[in-house]
Amino acid sequence: MQRTRIFQKGTLWMGALAIAAGMALSGCGQSDDGTDSAESTEGEQVWRFALEETKGGVQWKYAEKFKEEIEAEHDNVEVKIYPYGTLGSSQDITQQIQNNTMQFAFASAGHVGSTIPEAQVFTLHFLFSQDDAVNAEIFASNPVVYEELGAAYREKGLELLSIVPEGWMVWSANKAIETPEDFEGVKIRVKPSDLLLATYNGYGANPKPMAYSEIYGGLQRGQIDAQTQPMFAIRDMSFYEVQDYLIEARNAQFVSTVITSPGFLEGLPEDMQASVKETVKELDPFIWDVQQELNREAAEEIKSKSEIEFIKLTSEQVETFRESVEPVFDQYVEMTGPRGEKILNAIQDAVAEGNDE
Repeated sequence: MQRTRIFQKGTLWMGALAIAAGMALSGCGQSDDGTDSAESTEGEQVWRFALEETKGGVQWKYAEKFKEEIEAEHDNVEVKIYPYGTLGSSQDITQQIQNNTMQFAFASAGHVGSTIPEAQVFTLHFLFSQDDAVNAEIFASNPVVYEELGAAYREKGLELLSIVPEGWMVWSANKAIETPEDFEGVKIRVKPSDLLLATYNGYGANPKPMAYSEIYGGLQRGQIDAQTQPMFAIRDMSFYEVQDYLIEARNAQFVSTVITSPGFLEGLPEDMQASVKETVKELDPFIWDVQQELNREAAEEIKSKSEIEFIKLTSEQVETFRESVEPVFDQYVEMTGPRGEKILNAIQDAVAEGNDE
């Protein structure tokens, strides 16, 4: 199985090179007069949308719906969707947005947080409400979060269009984890984030940064003992095949952001700019329902295909984990300064207000 996966990875890389070459030949990027533009021929435009996940997941569903709505509104626009691996790494994709050779992309908080520290607020554990209705409103429309985080993105040459939750993160492991003490010495894969490293060190675990594409092999070879993803990703990447337990702690949502190039967006006619913004707004409730259904279906499929044991932590067990990571909130504020503190406070206030209703 591992040999097949390595071959597929090589195939994806070759495909990425071929597509990149095609983009260069097509003249995507800057026009002859030096201005930014999408690929176009006699008024026809191609908007490229790059994903951080494989076909069929939350991001794919989002991009498909975006494509459907935009193409229905504008006859001269074609939206092309590129799943993970076809155009390089997440860093490559973000750089293409900054260079305006890619029009739209997903950038997860764990990835983009390396250059936009404020985005790492979404990696904090036990920040959000256990009431999903409260969280849905925060992700879709909290004005402080969008204003402050949007400003941070623009400083890095990115335009924040939407914050997209993809479901509660689930721990998969080779042992039952019900208390922080159970994490002692467990090698768990994390994204390269100081806050995530501090979080799992706080639990007593041994966090190991590792590329997403290497997780299955790492679990199979014993390089890592555990990992964490939304349920649909655990199914799609077959992580449940090489793990014994799935632990639901509702500790964090997997959060990604939809981004574009400020130059590209501002260069569009006003009606197209409006279409992009309206479409993104309409997709907020759509993708919330999609991610809930995808994760529910994934859990049922995993149960039907394996004997992996599901563990759902009680509120008392959750509280012991929460106490272990409280210092990480202070670390986030120290790292991000007043802007980050403002974003964190806005989310905490919204959660408290929503929980009281």
